[in-house]
Amino acid sequence: MSYITDKNITDLYREILNEIENSKKNLVSAVNEEMINLYWNIGKIIKREVLKNDKAEYGKAVISTLSRELTLEYGRGYSQRNLFNMVKFYEVFPNKEILQTMSAKLSWSHFVKLIYIEDSIKRDFYITICVNERWSIRTLNERINSMLFERTAISKMPETTIINDLKQLSESNKMSTELFFRDPYVLDFLGLKDCYSEKDLENAILVELEKFILEMGRDFAFLGRQVRITISDKDYFIDLLFYHRKLRRLVLIELKLGEFLPEHKGQVELYLRWLEKNEMTEGEETPIGIILCARKTQEEVELLQLDKSGIHVAEYLTQLPPKELLQEKLHKAIEKAKEKFELKGLE
Repeated sequence: MSYITDKNITDLYREILNEIENSKKNLVSAVNEEMINLYWNIGKIIKREVLKNDKAEYGKAVISTLSRELTLEYGRGYSQRNLFNMVKFYEVFPNKEILQTMSAKLSWSHFVKLIYIEDSIKRDFYITICVNERWSIRTLNERINSMLFERTAISKMPETTIINDLKQLSESNKMSTELFFRDPYVLDFLGLKDCYSEKDLENAILVELEKFILEMGRDFAFLGRQVRITISDKDYFIDLLFYHRKLRRLVLIELKLGEFLPEHKGQVELYLRWLEKNEMTEGEETPIGIILCARKTQEEVELLQLDKSGIHVAEYLTQLPPKELLQEKLHKAIEKAKEKFELKGLE
């Protein structure tokens, strides 16, 4: 004969609690999907039956009347502004089947933010990463406001490459290096003053390590700082070492207070080859490195052909630069990329 003990009761309680929590999550998810489906249908009806009239004022008047009646009956969710959001929602996502794959993972608040990103490639980037990283609406807002897409290496690639890489991540959970490399990395959250040393920068990053990893993506695992390696009786120190789960490779970060110098390549290349020889395990890809510096000359970086060595150079900024400056840098980078690919096509 068995007796009920305090441990049995605790285990039983936890099991029931898990069932309740799972049920609540499923219920919230089901309600969210149904609400998104409803808003899409309302947007479709208004677009097709009301806004098909060319007179914009007529459409506004009808929506204003609809909003008033619906709000009286069902509450604030049917404000004039939200009805226009529903129309925009339908316009951006006319294919309901594609929408259904996202509605299980994104809330209406997410969609309201995403539908007003006019560039479809940029919007697809944020949708894919948002789903993959499970961003809250607050995180999504922060990433968009910090121009994450413009600072990601993938934004400088041809559209076909971007679409293919996003598709690989979405369908096969495979992430390309271009999707997580950022340039420039914005380190405004570190709270650094005008004058600081390389050690201050490193320590500040480590103090705020959680935020730094979130900027890079949730798949980064922190392994250590000032990781000592010994080569021919000489000690060297890797500033920061991470492991990226989806890429299945070690990622080292070397911090430089000043501008990028050619000799930095040799230093990081030495570290990468040592990691490849001594730390790489079966099934992993070769390690890659990021040189994080205050300034860089694009011509130097290109001439050194760093990508062939698995090295990427990114600028860091202690405060977010004006959007116009980032857009200018992005425009120039896109033009260079197009020229490069056009020349390859002529060869």
